[in-house]
Amino acid sequence: MAWSKLGSLFSFLKFQGILQRLRQQQQQQGPSQSERATESAKRAEYPIRTYGTKVAWNHLHDWLILMLLVIIEVGLFVIHPFYRFVGKDMMGDLRYPMKDNTVPLWAVPIYSVLLPICVSIFFYYRRKDVYDLHHSVLGLLFAVLITAVITDAIKDAVGRPRPDFFWRCFPDGKDVYDKWGNVVCHGNKADIKEGHKSFPSGHASWSFAGLGYLSLYLAGKIHTFDRQGHIAKLCITVIPLLAASLVAVSRVDDYWHHWNDVFAGGFLGLVVSAFCYRQFFPNPYDDDGWGPYAYFDALLEELSDNNGDGAAQTTNQLTAHPTMGVHIVNQTQGSKGDSDYGPSSRLDDIELGRR
Repeated sequence: MAWSKLGSLFSFLKFQGILQRLRQQQQQQGPSQSERATESAKRAEYPIRTYGTKVAWNHLHDWLILMLLVIIEVGLFVIHPFYRFVGKDMMGDLRYPMKDNTVPLWAVPIYSVLLPICVSIFFYYRRKDVYDLHHSVLGLLFAVLITAVITDAIKDAVGRPRPDFFWRCFPDGKDVYDKWGNVVCHGNKADIKEGHKSFPSGHASWSFAGLGYLSLYLAGKIHTFDRQGHIAKLCITVIPLLAASLVAVSRVDDYWHHWNDVFAGGFLGLVVSAFCYRQFFPNPYDDDGWGPYAYFDALLEELSDNNGDGAAQTTNQLTAHPTMGVHIVNQTQGSKGDSDYGPSSRLDDIELGRR
């Protein structure tokens, strides 16, 4: 289950040890056998027709939580934000003209949600891996919705005026204040309500949540950090982040946000996307970063079943560790120095299985 993978967030500290074990295994087994094991793992197929219902049912509670997040987001969008005190001496930074959005609101879900989903579907048709498709979409939706809920909750609580607040509040240019010096707005109520939602930027947070997730996903799929120095792969990985940055800059150019609103929104979306991605996938720089955890779990289970029938001399025993979850103990007949490997590198276990 996805909730059991939280400990993998701290696997960075074990990265050097993982690399060392991989090199030792490749030296012992020989490069040809190691490459054949890796390619065999990548060719395993888990189509939707056979495994789709099982995968979706195992994550039923996750989809229910997504529905709850949608309801919370709708509620946060409907309620009124906090109407912060805005005095006459504060209007100096709030007199920017009202402009239309360069990036309209309806376009945000298209490039931050639908585009990454289309990329996931493309990779599914290439590899027929329902675990990758399901977990990439689920992680993406969690990243975007968690970011949206946090963003709108802060918007409503802070109530910071937008840079064009003066013209939202006084469309005729005649400012009015009460006896305490606070504004008495006579503009359109919807414009005034929207004018108190400057911090943080929703466009920026959504963009970096969806496109930041896509950048991590592409980095793992095309092996951006394979230590071979292909700059073209790095450029492909950076393109979604560049697009998100341009959307964030447009919010300042349109005078809908202050620069620190955009910075906070982008940082929030990027952090949430990284956490949600690591909930389902290894680090993009890992050797097994091209597939989700569930894919390797299913592959190890299949290898274990095959070896249990006596098809190979290697037996894999699943053992429970009180702090690290389930991992594999590989025992080969006639070999010395058997090793106990944790779940940080699933590729080690697959290679040792010698399917």
